[in-house]
Amino acid sequence: MPPRTALRRLLSSRLHPVGRRSPPQPAPAVADEGPLPDPYALLVHDPIDLLSSLWRRAFAHPLPAPVPNLSGYASRLDLWLLSYQRACAHATGSFPPRHAVSLPTLNSLLRLRASALRRHPAFNWGASTHLLLRSPSDPPSTVPVSRRKLEARLANAPPPFQDRVVQELLLLLLEPVFEPRFSPKSHAFRPSRGPHTAIRSIRSHFAAYLWFISADLTAVVDALSSDTILSCVQKAVSDRKVLSLLKSALNAPVRPGSVPLREKELDGLAKKRLKRKVLRKSRKKKVLNENEPKPDPYWLRLFFGFAPEQACHVPNYGHCGILSPLLANVCLNELDWWMEERIHEYFCPSRHDSIWKEVGDEGCHNPAWPEFVPSSGKEKTRKMDYLRFGSHVLIGIRGPREDAVEIRRQLMEFCESTFGLRPENSMVEIEHITRGIEFLDHVITRRVIYPTLRYTASGGNIVSEKGIGTLLSVTASLQRCIRHFRKLELVKGDRDPEPLPCSPMLYSGQAHTNSQMNKFLETMADWYRYADNRKKIVGFCAYVVRSSLAKLYAARYRLKSRAKVYKIASRDLSRPLRESTRNDAPEYSDLLRMGLVDFIEGVQFARMSSIPSCDYTPFPRNWVPHHELVLREYIKLQDPKFFCELHKTIKRKEINSPQDDVSRIVWYYKVYGVYDAKRFLMKSNEWKNNDEAVNKENQILLDT
Repeated sequence: MPPRTALRRLLSSRLHPVGRRSPPQPAPAVADEGPLPDPYALLVHDPIDLLSSLWRRAFAHPLPAPVPNLSGYASRLDLWLLSYQRACAHATGSFPPRHAVSLPTLNSLLRLRASALRRHPAFNWGASTHLLLRSPSDPPSTVPVSRRKLEARLANAPPPFQDRVVQELLLLLLEPVFEPRFSPKSHAFRPSRGPHTAIRSIRSHFAAYLWFISADLTAVVDALSSDTILSCVQKAVSDRKVLSLLKSALNAPVRPGSVPLREKELDGLAKKRLKRKVLRKSRKKKVLNENEPKPDPYWLRLFFGFAPEQACHVPNYGHCGILSPLLANVCLNELDWWMEERIHEYFCPSRHDSIWKEVGDEGCHNPAWPEFVPSSGKEKTRKMDYLRFGSHVLIGIRGPREDAVEIRRQLMEFCESTFGLRPENSMVEIEHITRGIEFLDHVITRRVIYPTLRYTASGGNIVSEKGIGTLLSVTASLQRCIRHFRKLELVKGDRDPEPLPCSPMLYSGQAHTNSQMNKFLETMADWYRYADNRKKIVGFCAYVVRSSLAKLYAARYRLKSRAKVYKIASRDLSRPLRESTRNDAPEYSDLLRMGLVDFIEGVQFARMSSIPSCDYTPFPRNWVPHHELVLREYIKLQDPKFFCELHKTIKRKEINSPQDDVSRIVWYYKVYGVYDAKRFLMKSNEWKNNDEAVNKENQILLDT
């Protein structure tokens, strides 16, 4: 062993004593082929640099040919260590530093890497015994158990930690490969895209559409076969080791106990029992273990309860885990590009239409302006647009209903021929814009307005005419909001909902409770940012929260009614309530000044004037996320041809840097007494020409 390697091992054992206290790693499932290499000698690259090079390579050459070599990246121990850190952050809630990972853990990562990249035998997904890598939160089991209990534990055991590490690695490798190939029409399970981008796209690009096709392809996506998924992946990836690892993850049997039950799979009695069990646990004080992650705060759990139905469902294929949403997008990408072709084929502009001339035109770019386009008859412009969020599809059609029926039939036939499954008729519906289309807890409809058009006619006369136009309206669904509140047990009733006391915050102080609910209201105001009725829906949420807290405080401080709570604590509940029950206590202002009590924040949005209005910022059709924009600009600057052309353009147009301009201005001002050199040269030329003219005249006079 070289002396430098021995010294590095000695220093690592001294600097990282965590490895001594960590439980001993079990023997691997397969026999070692040879001695393990030194892991510290393999950690020579920055994993962020490796991933950045992969992203640059994928976006610089987005060719239709598949990427041939990913094994070189998959064999890097630096990326395996990064995957381990991300898996630890998910399991324990903290991202471990790179230098804090012990030597036994690095050796286990080497064994896991060798087992995952070996094609024969395939990697053992979902292993319950002979694990190659354990989670840092798993305590070592030293208590003997019977065989029956051991079999029951193994049958109901969650997926092993080592599977999560391998899934993280595959996600790091496959995401940059597929991102430049995805259509900009998909907005789910992608970086920097989400429900807000989908709602903004609908507001800016779906104006003046009459018929909408709303399709729920969840049943098709959940039933995709492994052969269909692999055939879609092979169009972009041809690395055999990565494909073999992905195939084994799709085809390996899954234990029934390791799959979490969904709420719809439980009957009514099981739901009641589960609800009572959860309620008992919530009332009981829980002490966290040493390495157990902290639960999400109450305001965040409330906000997660408002997740739209389209965003709640996450696909799951075999042992792919966190890789499943990416695989679903890979398969549905075929549908995205097929719809792009249909959009170009269907477009047929009218000769009287001055807004849409090409298929890529944005039309009226500002969504606040009405559309004055013929809406019926032969002179109507035929146009179509498409958007997908996960497995939910929205198609807007400007044309007769027969065209919508034909496109619906083609969509169902495409799903049957490509994915092998035909969606049910009830899952693909055709709705008119006047009835309202619900998507991501927002209702898409239109308002008819009659503005007065004033223009100057021939002869200078001002003519005023009454016009008609349609304005796209995207409003938040109040019924959905009430339903979410009712599910969270904060209101009861549908038509006239009555707020209920916020019982989970019963044992929290007034300052902490108000702070938690303010964070929830701020998040809800941001969630409904692009809704036309933002003030109304956020005001309703603030009313429910404020009434719920008032009932809670009335029960806690024995005030009997909300009116007494509002009388003491004011409308926003910012004044302390403890003084009314303890008159001998010092004043709250004195305690606050001494730092003995926390500052009580008032509940936000107590008045409608404090609620922000809807954000009508236009959403460009060619919008790309900021990270993609920076990446493409960086790739352009790295190209020598582009840099040479840019340099020539600067030289040709005499474009100087601001520093050069400032230096030239200061120099000419000090030397010539003028700010601009061009003006000085023009003046000097004028003076010179005037002097020459005067000299010529004098010479003529002298000659005569």
